Order: sequence, then C-alpha cells, then structure tokens
Amino acid sequence: MPPPYARIAADLRRRIIKGELAPGDRVPSTRQVAAQWGVALATATRALAELRREGLVRAEPRVGTVVAEPPPALPPPPGAVTRPGDRARLEAPPARDAAAARRRPGAGAERELTRERVVRAAIEIADAEGLQALSMRGVAARLGVAAMSPYRYVGGKDDLILLMADAAFGELGYPGDHPEGWRERLEIAGRTLWAIFRRHPWLAQLSPLGRPLPLPGLAAHADWALATLDGLGLDSATALDLHILLYSHVQGLAINLEREAQIAAATGLSEDQWMDVQGPALSAIAGSGRYPAFAKVLGELGEDGYDFRLDDLFELGMRLLLDGVTCLVERSVPQNGD
Repeated sequence: MPPPYARIAADLRRRIIKGELAPGDRVPSTRQVAAQWGVALATATRALAELRREGLVRAEPRVGTVVAEPPPALPPPPGAVTRPGDRARLEAPPARDAAAARRRPGAGAERELTRERVVRAAIEIADAEGLQALSMRGVAARLGVAAMSPYRYVGGKDDLILLMADAAFGELGYPGDHPEGWRERLEIAGRTLWAIFRRHPWLAQLSPLGRPLPLPGLAAHADWALATLDGLGLDSATALDLHILLYSHVQGLAINLEREAQIAAATGLSEDQWMDVQGPALSAIAGSGRYPAFAKVLGELGEDGYDFRLDDLFELGMRLLLDGVTCLVERSVPQNGD
C-alpha cells in the first residue's frame, strides 16, 4: 500500500486532472490536509511538496499554494482507469487567451511604448513576483513588444530599478493642509512610507541606510520629516538622525514583507503552516529547562499562540519612537526662567 503522503497526493492529483480544482484555485493548506486526512503536518507537507515537484501546483506569493496554470500534460497514474474526457483534458494544448495575444510583439504596441509604460510594467512584475523575477525581456513580453525595445527608454536593468523606485516613492505625497503638531506630522510621514512599502515590498530591499538612493521621490519624504523637525531646538545632525531612525523603523519592518513572500513561494507554507511544522521543535526547546523566560512566555500564550502582525509592530514602534523624540524635544526647548 502506498504511504499516506502518496495517497493524499494521488487524491489531489485526481481532482486537478478532472478539473475539480481549476488553474489558479487554492489547494488545501498543510493544516487543512492534515485535518482532512488525519495525518501529521509533516506528512501533509510532503504530499503538497510532491505535487509541486510534479508541477501540478505552485506557490503564489501572498496567496498560498494554487493549481498551476496551465496544468502540465501528465500521464495517468499507473493502474488508473481513464475516460475519454480525462485523456482529452490531459492531451489538449493550452488555450490562447486574449491577454496572451496582446502580449505578442506588434507594431501598435511599439508605437505606444513610453518610458512611463516600461517603468509601470516593471513595477507590476516586481509587485507580483518580487524583484528577483524582473528582467528586461520579461518587461518586453508584458508590454507585447520586441525584446530590445525597452532599451530605447532605459539604459538597462539597474537604471530601470532606480526609475521604478523613484516612481513608487512618489506615488503618495503629503497634504497641503497638514496638522500643526510635529508629532502628528511625523506620524503621517511614517504611515505614508509604510503604505508605500506595503504596496511595493521589493522597495525595502534596494539600499542600506548608509547608501541612500538619489531619487526625487524619496527626497520628498525626507523633506517632509526634516521640515517637521525644524524649529524644535534640534541641531541639524540630530534632526537628520531622527529622520533616519524613523525611516529605518519603517524599512526594517518592511524588509520582512518581501522575505516572507519569497519563503512562502519557496516552501509553499504560510506563516501559520510553518509555525505548525516547527511547533514541536520550539516546544522541545521551551521544555528543556534552559530557557525559563522563553518557556514562561510560551506557556502564558497557551494554545492560542502569538499572532505575528507587522502592522501592529509598526504602530508599536512608531509610538515608542515618537515618545523618545518627545523627551528629546522637551529637553531641547528652553524652560521659562532659564
């Protein structure tokens, strides 16, 4: 008898081949597979890994594991009884949809090509698949133009990435009618940057703090923060330090957005699924007696566990950071009678 993971993979494979799970549909998660078939999470993980190896499913960043599109033409499993309809589905070539036709190089697309369209197409690729998936050839294919056409508007991939970053940072601006209080204005700065990184997770990967990108779109955020800090009794170096600290708080958390998407795509596991798989190992560490504080926290969290939310950590960090700035500003402002 086949092992449990193979039986699970065979059942899901059959549902995909018969069309019960269509291309793009989410397949059961590791936790759902374990519950439905009554197996361990490791067994469920192995079953889904087998389907990924066959090319039947793929990890979709920020979505989960979905049926591959189009499904590959696989022979029926040994001993399986197939019907004419099943064989036709296996052997039929993938249909050409209208979007695919539009992506073929054409004279009309070439005439309509602009630098802005090249940059926007590149941003769409990076948003959907990550910066590692970006290529000049891929941008051309998305626009439906010849492979070398984008080079008429950008010098190469490195130049394109800078243009992408400038456009992305410039998508959200600041209100003309702004609050008078410096704290409220810095909150606007932090939340604006966080919203941009949320839209474009790849942005946080581009440059370390010590090598700022010379981009007008990014300079606008620095200008807002530094104008907010002006007049608070701080010297220029301290004001710039505070701006960098605020930016680093946002960027430092945002780096995890893209990393999580990459790991989810590589493993097919969501954060919750990964924690389920790693749970026994973490429990063993906590139960060793060597880390009492760690064990105490895990014990107090109980079965509900800990909900890791980057948005909540962003808000907590902003509040603590601005509390610290408040103390610094209060020390910098001369008191009455001084």
